[in-house]
Amino acid sequence: MAETWAVVTGGARNIGQAIGRRLLADGFRVITLDIVTPEDPALQADARRVDLSDRKAAEAVFAEVAALPVAVLVNNVGIVRPALFDAVDVDDFDAVMHLNTRTALIAAKALVPGMRRLGGGRIVMNTSRVTLGKEARSLYSASKGALQAMARTWALELAADGITVNCVAPGPIATSVFWANNPPEADYTRKLMASIPLGRMGTPEDVANAVSFFCDARSSFVTGQTLYVCGGVTVG
Repeated sequence: MAETWAVVTGGARNIGQAIGRRLLADGFRVITLDIVTPEDPALQADARRVDLSDRKAAEAVFAEVAALPVAVLVNNVGIVRPALFDAVDVDDFDAVMHLNTRTALIAAKALVPGMRRLGGGRIVMNTSRVTLGKEARSLYSASKGALQAMARTWALELAADGITVNCVAPGPIATSVFWANNPPEADYTRKLMASIPLGRMGTPEDVANAVSFFCDARSSFVTGQTLYVCGGVTVG
């Protein structure tokens, strides 16, 4: 039986690493694309180190990967650049949008033709609960909201090809990135943690489980959707 490949951008750490591990467990051969080497040895063999914020570098690596039978693309890579409105640096706009949003477009443009040849595929965007609103996230929420809007458009345009496009939108997930942008000692962080209805922070594996659902062959009738993995904080 031929191997089926999955690509995870930003897959070397945190949520991306958990997604890669889960897809390996699901039977995919996983390529991680990141600026650093994956921490997990199981993900290192097929990893590529690349700065996906560099358009030429991104296009080159996806052209290489497109030669493989890639059935799954998980657009996970992202940076935050948090700032309250008055402190937002307009120069950060390109950095956030190019990495978080443009990379997804470059990746899909390269890999969708191969998915069509395979008779179908799965695209999953890792977005965020912040698209519903959060202080100090002007640029990040804009980039992730753009991904959700793009996913709905692609879901319509690619449906006839058997390619589904969905989003997983994590809420408070305990990762090094979360703690870097939400210091544990900050009042707003403590309030956020106390407000989670399920009474705990999420884990990268919680997000990976949701991604796995969308990538499963049995989820072929689900497209254009956003699943919040948030412990209930988006309810009410």
